[in-house]
Amino acid sequence: MPTNENVYYVVRGKAVPEVLLKVVEAKRLLESEKAATVQEAALAVGISRSSFYKYKDDIFEFHENAKGTTVTLTCQMEDKPGILSDVLKLVARYGANILTIHQSIPIGGIASLTLSIQILETTEDVSGMLELMEKAPGVHHVKVLSKE
Repeated sequence: MPTNENVYYVVRGKAVPEVLLKVVEAKRLLESEKAATVQEAALAVGISRSSFYKYKDDIFEFHENAKGTTVTLTCQMEDKPGILSDVLKLVARYGANILTIHQSIPIGGIASLTLSIQILETTEDVSGMLELMEKAPGVHHVKVLSKE
């Protein structure tokens, strides 16, 4: 399969090679000024400067790159009172704007929800929001469908 530099993927952290995760951590150290130089940040996370420079422009935490975009996701959840409300409250708590909600008729006690949310400049950690959403009682699955 030919590679294309302009193709983007959303991948769970557990599927990302360790060196790329370390590059993200080094970038965090630099941005928070806990490391003054690339050399210092690279040493702190256990990678070489060349690895940092090789990947720094190609790996971002999801929320870094999401500001000002619309994220559409799907959830599978139990058909019980309050579960949808809890998911929507979580989105509000993180400061994202809900654009559309579509919930299917439950089949076998499970409803499918498609949710489009606008990520604002003031929206907090989107990755954290999605992680909490997936761990919420009654929620079985959360998947990002698109980011525009």
